[in-house]
Order: sequence, then C-alpha cells, then structure tokens
Amino acid sequence: MTNVLILGANGKIAKLAETQLLAETDHHLTLFLRRASRLTVADSTRETVIEGDVTDQPQLENAMKGQDIVYANLGNQAIENQAKSVVAAMKATGLKRLIWISTLGIYDEVPGKYGQWNHQMLDGGYLETYAAAAKVIEASDLDYTIIRPAWLSNKDIVSYETTQKSEPFKGTEVSRKSIADLVVSLINKPANSIGQSLGVNQPDTDGDKPSFY
Repeated sequence: MTNVLILGANGKIAKLAETQLLAETDHHLTLFLRRASRLTVADSTRETVIEGDVTDQPQLENAMKGQDIVYANLGNQAIENQAKSVVAAMKATGLKRLIWISTLGIYDEVPGKYGQWNHQMLDGGYLETYAAAAKVIEASDLDYTIIRPAWLSNKDIVSYETTQKSEPFKGTEVSRKSIADLVVSLINKPANSIGQSLGVNQPDTDGDKPSFY
C-alpha cells in the first residue's frame, strides 16, 4: 500500500485518477483541496479529506506527514507560488516523489502551425506562469515527473504516447482519462520517469489545432 497525497483533488483529472486508484490498487489517498464540501468520498476507509490552501506551507507540511508520493493537480495564476510551497514543504518533510501536472508549450516545444495557435491561445499569463512553475520543480532536488498534456478532451478513451523535454511535441489533443492513467502508472511504479518532463498526446492527432476547435 502506498500513501498518496493529491493536491487539487477536485480537479477533473485528479478525480479520474482517484477513481482508478480506488478500483485498481489498495493505496490510501489523502485528498487536499480548498473547499472540501465539493468532494464526495467514495471509500472512507481509504480516503482522507483535508481542506486547505497549497500556498499555506505549514498546512501543507502537516498534510504531507506519512505520505509516500505527492501528485499535484494544481492550476491558476498562483501556480508558481504553489510550486514553491510544494517544493519547500516536501523538503521540510523529507518527501521526494512528486508528480506535477503542467501544460504543453512551456519550453516552446510545440512545432509548426499548432505551436503558433497554442501561443495565440495561451500566451499572456498562462504559459508564462506554468513555465515559471516548472522551473521551480526542475531546480529542486525532488524526484519529480512533470506531465505536459496536449489540449484535453473528455473522451472515454485511454490512448497516449509521450515525448521528452528535448523532443518536439507530438499530436494536438489527449483525453483526461489518458492523463489520469499515466498518473496512476507513475504512482504504481514510482521509480519510472524520475527527472523527466513528459509531453503527452493521443497518437494520430497531428494537425493545426485540436479536433474540437
């Protein structure tokens, strides 16, 4: 059994990962979010809910006690400060393994017309803040994996491939269910992809923009 702390536990990907973890593993999940009333607990014997703010480091440190892995499903204008708080709290508590959800384009790694479209859609505060947060994670001494999804769909499909930080991004879209499956696989095999930043896309979705735009 692994103790997993999920930050931003009410996010769409996080909830898919939580469902999969409960169905396929015996892990214990600590669900950390700002408004606990939004979350429905499926198994009270394996889920603990903590209401809190990720930028409150003492609160975060308390939640990290006894945990094995931190999975951060965060995202807003404060994500750089959230990253700093997560790194500091993990350092203070001796936790090492971090799975961090980011976004495509933070390294200007998306080629061609799709890359231009992605900049048009995400420049002006989104890509910049996510890139800054990723730099905080990469500068830490944590055993991190950064996940950079393509544009997200709600398709009921698990189909994905990955690229490394140094490689051009592939594809235009990926399902949230696929990203959740990747997160679960990293939780189950935490030695995999340490120190890597993974671009994630559904195969054969190349184009100038996602199919749903």
